[in-house]
Amino acid sequence: MDGTENGPATIVVGFDGSAHAEEALRYAVDEAARRGLGVRAVVAHEPPDAWMADYGMPLLADDGSLRRAVEDSARARVEEIRGGMDAEEQAVPVEVVALSGSPAHVLMREAENAPLLVVGHRGRGGLRSRLLGSVGLAAVLRAPCPVTVVPSARATEETAPEDASALAGPLPVGPIA
Repeated sequence: MDGTENGPATIVVGFDGSAHAEEALRYAVDEAARRGLGVRAVVAHEPPDAWMADYGMPLLADDGSLRRAVEDSARARVEEIRGGMDAEEQAVPVEVVALSGSPAHVLMREAENAPLLVVGHRGRGGLRSRLLGSVGLAAVLRAPCPVTVVPSARATEETAPEDASALAGPLPVGPIA
C-alpha cells in the first residue's frame, strides 16, 4: 500500500474538531513525518435537513455551501494546530476534506487505499473513558486498513492513578494497529 493510482498514499485521520480528534491529527502528522507520507484529514458531515425527508418535509437543495463552510472551518483549525508542531511535522502535506455522510461510513470509504486510519478515542472520564465511541468501534471492526485509536491527552491526565492501567494497554474491542 505504498500509493494509489492518484499519487502517494496518505494516512487518513477522522477530524471533527474535538480534543480527541486534535490528538488523532497530531498523531497522524507525526506518523506521516516518520513514514514520509501525507495526511488526509476527513470531516464527515450530514446536511442538517437530511432528517426532514423522513417526516414528509421537502429537502432543501444543497449547493455545496455547507460542505465548503465545514471544510473551511476544519482547515483553519488544522492549520492552527499545525502551527504548534515542529518543522519536520509542518513539512508534512495535510489535505482537509469535508464529505457528506455518516462519519463511520465516510471514514471506511476514505481508508480503502490508506496505509493507516487514525481516529480519536471518544470517552468522557471515569468509566466512560474506558469505552470506545461508535466511530472508533466501527473503524476497529470494519476498516480496510490498520487502525490506530488515539486517546486525548486530557483523558490521560484526568485519569486517577488507579485507573491509569485502563489507558496503558490496548482497548478491549479488537485488534488495533
